[in-house]
Amino acid sequence: MMHLADPITQPQFYRDVAGKRFMAWIVDTVIIGLICALIVPFTAFLALFFWVGLYAVVGFMYRTITLAIGSGTWGMRLMAIEIRDSSGARLDLGQAFLHTLGYTISWAVVPLQLISIMLMATSNRGQGLTDIVMGSAALNRRARA
Repeated sequence: MMHLADPITQPQFYRDVAGKRFMAWIVDTVIIGLICALIVPFTAFLALFFWVGLYAVVGFMYRTITLAIGSGTWGMRLMAIEIRDSSGARLDLGQAFLHTLGYTISWAVVPLQLISIMLMATSNRGQGLTDIVMGSAALNRRARA
């Protein structure tokens, strides 16, 4: 049975992960915004009135699908990190959905997001609140090899 790498004996798995997650979040935010912008004309521009809702739905779908397919969003892949479950395996669709749900709830409840950011910056595995609840962690992809 596989397990997540130990941050003390194998720090290369977690080195700079918090910063990489932030950069990945920026990339993903831009990608989701572009996808939404492409959708707007197909709604006769009515989606502009519901931009926040459109962004939330597209973002939820984008994160769930990309986490389920590659255990990382396109931004995470660009930054060479991926999310692994507590056993060290890639996320399946159900886990990707739950991870995205936790992320979305954290954004909806600002104190939860602040706690999550603090945890990512200070925990030895760089885990956010959702990661801690699920037992998952972001790992450097190159460290796996």
